[in-house]
Parts: sequence; C-alpha cells; structure tokens
Amino acid sequence: MHKIVKTVFVLFLILAAQITPIFGNLMLRAQSKDSIILAGGCFWCVEADFEKVKGISEVISGYTGGFVENPTYKQVVKGGTGHYEAVIVHFDPEIITTKNILDKFFRSIDPTDSGGQFCDRGHSYKSAIFATPNQFLIAKNALLEAQSILGETIVTPILEADIFFTAEDYHQDYYKGENLIFTRFGPIKQKNAYKRYRAACGRDKRLKELWGKAAFLK
Repeated sequence: MHKIVKTVFVLFLILAAQITPIFGNLMLRAQSKDSIILAGGCFWCVEADFEKVKGISEVISGYTGGFVENPTYKQVVKGGTGHYEAVIVHFDPEIITTKNILDKFFRSIDPTDSGGQFCDRGHSYKSAIFATPNQFLIAKNALLEAQSILGETIVTPILEADIFFTAEDYHQDYYKGENLIFTRFGPIKQKNAYKRYRAACGRDKRLKELWGKAAFLK
C-alpha cells in the first residue's frame, strides 16, 4: 500500500511539473493586462477613438470622481453628483504603454479648456486623468510634454483613481450602433446620429486647430 501511495505521489509531481509552465504562462498573461481611467468630455467620442488602437482590448463608458453611488446618466449630466463622464481603458502594456495612451489622450482633447469639452459644457464634461499611484509620474510627464508642445497651460487635472461606475447599456459602443434614433431629421441609425453629433460639436475641427497634424483623430 505504501509503495502504491508513493508511486501515485511521484506521478503527481511529474504531472504537476509539466502543467506548471502552462498555468504560469496563463498567470503571466493575466498579469500583463492594465487599465487607466480617462475623462475627455463625451464618453461616446473617447470610446470611439481608443477602441481602434492596437493593444487596447476594451473601452467602457461610465462615471467616476463623484460621491453618489451608482449614478445615472441623467443625474450626472444634470450636475450635483460630482462625477465626470469617463472611460476605463483596458490594455496590454506589452503592446501599448500607459505613456503611449496618455500621449494620444492629450491629443484627443482640448486640455486648455476648464469648462468642459467642445460643445459639451459643465463639470461632468471636464477632462481629467484618474491615475493609480504607479501611473501618477507617467501622467505628470505626459502632461508636461504636451504643455511644452502646445505652449499653453494645461488645466486637465491628474486625480486619484476612484470607483468607476459603468454607464447604461445603451451608451456602450454608441458610435457603431445600428438602432434607429428618432431625430428632428427623422429616424436615422445610431452610428450616423453619432457622426452628426460629433461634427456639430466641433470636436475634430478644434483638435486640428489646437494640435495640427499631431491631433489624435480616429
């Protein structure tokens, strides 16, 4: 009986030795994923810009930086909750770094605007970076570099990462939605309504004025 138990134990060790590298590789992949929370005005636009970037696996629209639990869209845009419209960007740092993302972020917003972004005004539409402790210095350096390039004072704050509340389902991937939206121009597809909104808001026009060829437009 003792020999049987010993044999089984040895076989287990051999099998474990063969399986460990596989699990180790899976753990390494899991650990290679990172995320950062960014507020750049309308979260539909920020999501649309960054979901197309190589190395970014997912961008989720939501709310952060406020003091109300599980806020709704109506509450946030009305004001008084302290939240920003924001996105959480999930990415693989082996493909794209935090610095790369922040460089693109600054060039996708007007960081000199303290009252909102483009046609969207008010606290919920202000720009901000919500950084974890290990992202603070990277964010600060990216800000100073962007400020040097612009030659203007950047007012986008770097804040401590806060609880991120996912926005309602209909806000997710709004820019490519196929649902019909009823507008003053009649029913049109959601993705086309988004394009009209973005153009009317002057986002891309202002980015080209501010950043020139360096503007991050997707």
